[in-house]
Amino acid sequence: MNHKTVVLNAAKMNFDGNLDFSVLSEDVTVYDDTDQDQLLSRIQEAAVVVTKEMPVSGDLIRQFPDSVKLICEAGTGYNNLDLEAARQKGITVCNIPAYSSQRVAHTAVMMILNLSSSMQLQMKMLARGCHDNFTKNLQVSHVEVNNKVLGIIGAGNIGREVIKIAQAMDMKILAHTRTFREDADGVHYVDLPTLLRESDYVSLHCPLTPETRHLINRETLSMMKPTAFLINTSRGALVDEPALIEALKTGVIAGAGLDVQETEPPLPENPLYTMDNVILTPHMGWKGLETRKRLVSILAGNIEAYFQGMPVNVVS
Repeated sequence: MNHKTVVLNAAKMNFDGNLDFSVLSEDVTVYDDTDQDQLLSRIQEAAVVVTKEMPVSGDLIRQFPDSVKLICEAGTGYNNLDLEAARQKGITVCNIPAYSSQRVAHTAVMMILNLSSSMQLQMKMLARGCHDNFTKNLQVSHVEVNNKVLGIIGAGNIGREVIKIAQAMDMKILAHTRTFREDADGVHYVDLPTLLRESDYVSLHCPLTPETRHLINRETLSMMKPTAFLINTSRGALVDEPALIEALKTGVIAGAGLDVQETEPPLPENPLYTMDNVILTPHMGWKGLETRKRLVSILAGNIEAYFQGMPVNVVS
């Protein structure tokens, strides 16, 4: 492959220096990061532009040089790219929807299991030198997940992986998707209010779109059980964060596991950092080395397939 390829924000993926982008093309230029005012000058004569969760506006895309044929979003979500502008410009946009499915699913299940055992509280007790769980019987909530109801919002690649693991733990599965599906393989498809009312754990696995932004808000949180937990390993803006914080403080729901936040990283004063009923992680679901190496490998395959006229996962 000798199509000129430019990676605009490689540090987002290669923060440890262990990825090899030379597999993308014989002519590849890699930038750790790119400011908006640097973007156009850096992609001159490029055929392929690679981004990772980097906002690229329609105004910028409409100014792309005619040499650009393909924009590769090096990840699952592509809400950062103006697809309509790309269509108008005749540029194909593709993403990589399944590279991290298992690892992100494992993160969601990890949060379910940790919240079910109040693990975050137990670790905080140990950190401050409190050994009461060892000397005064168990001081925290510790419940089984078998026979509990897991509600999955969005049953795509990651959602299906979570379902598979949850069923192995004998959890009951409800699912809500954009389009109606018949019940199958032990999964009962329901409307959103039903899922929220009946689930002990609600796990989000849907893309961020204008329709799903703040899908979880004050109204929908009020539908959940006070004993229920919210898990978000998808996109932070699916959740109205101030509404969630209020619900966590007032006992509307029992707790949350959040690998994604509305602002990443959260501001230093964000109360989510210190709330006892919250597990907060730094959008780590896709960041394992094996997962990132798979990302680059699939990315290289997509670029090669595109220029050979073979199918790629086109979103625009």
